Amino acid sequence: MVDYGIKFWSNDDFIIEDGLVKVNHQSKPSLLEIVQEVRAQGYKGPLLVRFPHLIDKQIRELFGAFKNAIKEYSYKGKFKAVFPLKVNQMPNFILPLVDCAQGRCYGLEAGSKSELIIAMAYTNEDCPITVNGFKDKEMTSLGFIAAKMGHNITLTIEGLNELNSIIEVAREMGEPYPNIGLRIRLHSTGTGVWGKSGGINAKFGLTSTELLEAIKLLEQSNLLTQFSMIHFHIGSQISDISPLKKAIREVGNIYAELRKMGAKNLTCVNIGGGLAVEYTQHDGANNRNYTLSEFSGDVVFSLKEIVKNKQEKEPDIFIESGRFVSANHAVLVAPVLELFSQEYDEKALRLKEKNPPLIAEMLDLYRSMSEKNAIEYLHDSFDHMESLLTLFDLGYIDLTDRSNTEVLVHLIIKKVIKLLKHKNHNEIIRIQEQVQERYLLNCSFFQSLPDYWGLGQNFPVMPLDRLNRRPTRGASLWDITCDSDGEIAFDAKKPLYLHDVDVTREEYFLGFFLVGAYQEVLGMRHNLFTHPTEFSVVFDEDLNKGYEIQNLLEAQNVLDVLDDLDYDTKEIERILKQRIDEAKISDEDKKEVLGQLYVMLSENGYLRTIKNTDENDE
Repeated sequence: MVDYGIKFWSNDDFIIEDGLVKVNHQSKPSLLEIVQEVRAQGYKGPLLVRFPHLIDKQIRELFGAFKNAIKEYSYKGKFKAVFPLKVNQMPNFILPLVDCAQGRCYGLEAGSKSELIIAMAYTNEDCPITVNGFKDKEMTSLGFIAAKMGHNITLTIEGLNELNSIIEVAREMGEPYPNIGLRIRLHSTGTGVWGKSGGINAKFGLTSTELLEAIKLLEQSNLLTQFSMIHFHIGSQISDISPLKKAIREVGNIYAELRKMGAKNLTCVNIGGGLAVEYTQHDGANNRNYTLSEFSGDVVFSLKEIVKNKQEKEPDIFIESGRFVSANHAVLVAPVLELFSQEYDEKALRLKEKNPPLIAEMLDLYRSMSEKNAIEYLHDSFDHMESLLTLFDLGYIDLTDRSNTEVLVHLIIKKVIKLLKHKNHNEIIRIQEQVQERYLLNCSFFQSLPDYWGLGQNFPVMPLDRLNRRPTRGASLWDITCDSDGEIAFDAKKPLYLHDVDVTREEYFLGFFLVGAYQEVLGMRHNLFTHPTEFSVVFDEDLNKGYEIQNLLEAQNVLDVLDDLDYDTKEIERILKQRIDEAKISDEDKKEVLGQLYVMLSENGYLRTIKNTDENDE
């Protein structure tokens, strides 16, 4: 059985049984069963599958870990959290999140006016709202409105100009006031591509000099009593615990110093986000070097020791780890449309009565190959191919000979892999790197995996079935956009092997896991491909299957996408109809073409099929 590193990244959320990926919860349905149920309803493109029970699981684990650490170290502060809406604002994620958060001090964090409106509408009663990012006077006023509505809201100041805006709005709108937080620009930095969130040159936060000026302004404006929180953030994916411990020491001392300066209502330290998600599928390539228990224990212990030495009150601990809570709840499932080397079979050979000698030798290599001589014959075939391509460039062989050369090389490669598939042979990995199978997927990486395209972020990927069969093809993955960057190339250091399937006869699906953080809201409409069809899988032991499909939202159709771009779709329809009317075809053909066109305009832009076979026509 091939496990695709599931023991590293899945957190036991998914398991492999009977050659299938299964949801490790209650009735344990397979992902393939779920996908086929939705596809049977006519949804043929990529699918985004949500699992609300995994949102609940992550929240429980997060609060449980800090509860245990607080108990272990007899810590007197409380643990509180907010989910940063920038990580995933989609209603089919946020509404289950808010429901799962009931009974816990778990609110929402907003970084824009639109996000703040979501937070004001959906945050559970008495749960916190924090507002980060740059704010104008209007957004500050919105925060005061939230306070007047009874929300426990904290406006985090990123710069002194924002503080001046708060002072002005406080004079105009009066009490009740929101709480005030100050974001600290630490010297400590994180690691990885998001490490620039921290450090003295970070985009956000106050320097020590600005911090002192802020305290002065708060005192002068009689708002120092509203100052309740300091905040820092050193990265979205903290892979190493050491930078966090250093940052905690730095911010802990700042906290104690500010309280000694008179900020007696300062009772909260917000450590931001950064609790890492393990994305790796390969041993030795881990994305984090700590456990959740270690993370929570180090935060609690470090703060306790610092304030003990400074003889100050132990602060409440806030966290904004959105990636940890949201990443694992969503899976992207993409159908494989084509394997590009499948045209290279023996039927593709166009052998002549008399072939060039090197082609005749390649044919003999292919037919007489055995496990013993496979590698030797493979090398010989590569040499012959280079010689034959040179002969073609010089005009000594024709296009049919060149075609036979390409087909024979691919046949030889496939035979070598088949003969040696039971061996972990370094030569096979090298072969796969040179000549991979290209799997064409019915999805857009730009739309559904933008962090892969923009940041090189890897996501666990594996087939949904056939996991009791050894995969033999080194795979590179192509999406259906007309962009050469829409490819996940084969990497010999982190190889992906898939099965050699005939997609004209059987379906083959790949699942991309841990895609619930950032990917949806960052997805771009390259080639005007829109969001996949999405749905939630809600478990209920009283149901026949143990689960049901809810909140099914189909991908936008072509006209809806154009309408979102502010095209006048009525005008487009009018122009198209007029041009059909003016076409030099029969009235019957005009009627048929118009009908076909309206059907296509009402469908989404993803491909239904590229196979021209009646038996498998989708």
